[in-house]
Amino acid sequence: MLRVEKACVSYGRTNALREASLTVNDGEIVTLIGSNGAGKSTLLNSITGVVPLKSGHIWLDNKELTGLPANKTVNLGLAYVPEGRHLFGAMSVADNLALGSYCECSRNRFHSLGYVGWFMRRPSVQANLETVYRLFPILKERKNQQAGSLSGGEQQMLAIGRALMSNPRMILLDEPSLGLAPNLVKEILKLLVRLRDGGLTVLLVEQDAVAALKIADRGYVMDRGRIAIEGTSRELLGDDRVRQAYLGKAIA
Repeated sequence: MLRVEKACVSYGRTNALREASLTVNDGEIVTLIGSNGAGKSTLLNSITGVVPLKSGHIWLDNKELTGLPANKTVNLGLAYVPEGRHLFGAMSVADNLALGSYCECSRNRFHSLGYVGWFMRRPSVQANLETVYRLFPILKERKNQQAGSLSGGEQQMLAIGRALMSNPRMILLDEPSLGLAPNLVKEILKLLVRLRDGGLTVLLVEQDAVAALKIADRGYVMDRGRIAIEGTSRELLGDDRVRQAYLGKAIA
């Protein structure tokens, strides 16, 4: 589904990505692991059009994404849950979810009808909303509550739910467990497996490398902007280099 070929990104004189290449097949969970500053977030940002490539190419189902702005990649079926969630804290849960469906409506009509009023009038968006509420019943209970007043776990659910409102074929997640209690991390990762089993393709950056590899089909290890090691999850969990550098004693 996704192919990245020799992607290079620079911030001034700093080379954040150095000819990074990867593939994600339809229906897979693929995880990126590596130390802080390895280029994982930059790679996700380049795929979604948030950060432009200096060189290289990105394809989604053989359609080139290289150079497309972020709003165009959403229209092609990519959804992104960034690190830190980036919710609109002063807005309600329902309005945050409505913004996830923005690409399905013209700007003028969206603003003229109002956020909740707009998506309640579109059957396809209402169906997406009901799917999100089935996945996260707490969001339905909190739909009129300000997003900024939610707990950390609820905010992460809302960030994922907002991404799902665009009815994506593939979702990219950057550190979804950041700041969450271990039991909530397990629930979020279980959800990703459910989404994959339901037909969604997932590219995951996760600080808990062991937990991420246990739910993933394949993985890539990034180091200083490059893809250093790749393989199936089982291969990476058993690789001495990966164990020593990233997995510690957790699976010893």
